[in-house]
Amino acid sequence: MPDILTIGQVAERTGLSVHTLRFYEREGILHSPVRRGASGHRVYSEQDIEWLTLCMVLRASDMPLAAIRHYTELVREGAGNEGERLALLRRHREYLITQMANLSECMDLINYKVGVYEDLIDEGAPDHSCNPAPLPADEEPG
Repeated sequence: MPDILTIGQVAERTGLSVHTLRFYEREGILHSPVRRGASGHRVYSEQDIEWLTLCMVLRASDMPLAAIRHYTELVREGAGNEGERLALLRRHREYLITQMANLSECMDLINYKVGVYEDLIDEGAPDHSCNPAPLPADEEPG
């Protein structure tokens, strides 16, 4: 693996577009300022790939860019603000726990409806798409 990567190589390795990489740079999301090679082109390191991977996980988990930027700023500052970093990540973890619980409830309802339609199809019942099976009383929407 080369120590110096082009923006195209980073895009290929991370799955991010060149446009997104430039956007992240403008938004202050990258851990270190992007260096420039002798030709003036952006050059990246393996550490940049590792940081981008973390940022991609945070974005995929719905962390807002502003929070990622703040986390990045804290990391750049170095030692002494670990408590603030921890608090930021704990808040995001709580958000994810809530989201996972909500998604689990959604999955329960969808699994129920899939079962209803599978039973209808297995029984050879006519198409009830205009009049779907009602929800049980305890699952009626609020």
